[in-house]
Amino acid sequence: MTASTDAARIAATSRSVAGVLAEAAEARATVVLSGHVNPDADALGSTLALAEGLRRRGARVLPTFPGPLTLPASLGWMPGAEGLVPSTALPSSPDVFVSLDAASPGRLAELAGLLDAAGTSIVVDHHASNPGFGRVRLVDPGAPATVTLVADLLDDLGVALDSQLATCLYAGLAADTGSFRFGNTRPRTHELAARLLATGIDHAAISRRLFDTAPFGWLGLLSVVTGRAALEPEVGAGLVWTWSSTAEAAEHGLPGEQLEALVDVIRSAEEADVACVLKGQDDGSWSVSLRSRGGTDVARVAMALGGGGHTLAAGYSSHLDREGTIATLRDHLSAR
Repeated sequence: MTASTDAARIAATSRSVAGVLAEAAEARATVVLSGHVNPDADALGSTLALAEGLRRRGARVLPTFPGPLTLPASLGWMPGAEGLVPSTALPSSPDVFVSLDAASPGRLAELAGLLDAAGTSIVVDHHASNPGFGRVRLVDPGAPATVTLVADLLDDLGVALDSQLATCLYAGLAADTGSFRFGNTRPRTHELAARLLATGIDHAAISRRLFDTAPFGWLGLLSVVTGRAALEPEVGAGLVWTWSSTAEAAEHGLPGEQLEALVDVIRSAEEADVACVLKGQDDGSWSVSLRSRGGTDVARVAMALGGGGHTLAAGYSSHLDREGTIATLRDHLSAR
């Protein structure tokens, strides 16, 4: 399939999904929208932007995400975040359920049941590892972020972009492209960014909140975690890794989600193609974040270990101890 043919297919799918959403809005249907557990800027920005767009079309929207309804300071400022609804307050059988940026049903945690319980379930995602779930799907692994698919849906719904919508979309776009540094950035990525900037958003403030603002305790945690980093050039195309835990983050006065930013520091080691951070969870499991410089398809590695993601950014969970978790990863990287 050529790139132009694939683009045409995705565009047609977007129009079809928008048609389903438009019908729901006209019927004043109840639409539940959710990003994945522990939402990042792409998941949350996608959820809030599409929720607001559907609200303007007349739908009764209930934006949410799985688990405790708490957001880190880096995301809690996003327009519409104050309207998030706890998952415990959702109807058991909404008219429509929309999953956004979730690579698998498991990433929806307790909300996964709505895929079958809702009158219609829609999946909007850009992960290459997405197995294809939900009744209606808009999945484009070539999209740099789910917010780009949401922007197309809003266009197809006839919802004009303003600064509120653009702020949510730009946050997700900047986050998932690494401020347009990652290889998933395309000409259309910058074209969308230009449209969003034209609405008058404060892009510098958005980036500062996302990337350049953290509690002072972050510096202490960063010192400890980078100090224990290990370089193993003989593993695959080279591995650099370290570890931390939610308990260690708490010792520095930080929430557990602050650990998510560690891998983007570790990945700077030029001697390793793959960067890994093991993040110990309160239940004793390890959440594993992987990044690649391009020589390793970390999505394939993550999928083999029960997770998923993108070619250059992926993750999974492990219930082995720390040494067992990193040993298993070494084996998979060395076998490729």
